[in-house]
Amino acid sequence: MLSAGMAHAASETMPSACDNAQFLRDQQNFLQNGATGVDLPEHICGHVVAVAPRARQTRSGLHGFFYVNVGSGVSIRIVSDLDRMNAPSWPWVHKQDQVEVQGRYYFDNLRSQGIDWTHHGTGRSWAWGGFVVVNGQHYE
Repeated sequence: MLSAGMAHAASETMPSACDNAQFLRDQQNFLQNGATGVDLPEHICGHVVAVAPRARQTRSGLHGFFYVNVGSGVSIRIVSDLDRMNAPSWPWVHKQDQVEVQGRYYFDNLRSQGIDWTHHGTGRSWAWGGFVVVNGQHYE
């Protein structure tokens, strides 16, 4: 069952603008209650605090990873599906860049959480296209 803090997932809306406070509430809810199997639409902004220098091949394709500070001492991993994004060769984001990210927040446990689905596509299990804006440059 979704708690009141996760009501925006049930209503199936993606925040139209950055809402780090909503992300922090969602994360806190997961930390207190554990994984629910529910992925949440999130739209965050912040500065990049770390970047994986090389893309990594996973079972679902080639991915780039970076971390964004969303405030309150919290950073979150961003997963970009490089096979599906219209972006230059990885890395196209660097430490200290200002970013805006729209995607799917997954929480398996404290050490396995992040925002993925940051590309333009949608699917049966995810209704919203994502994107990453780096210093004003839009990638999807």
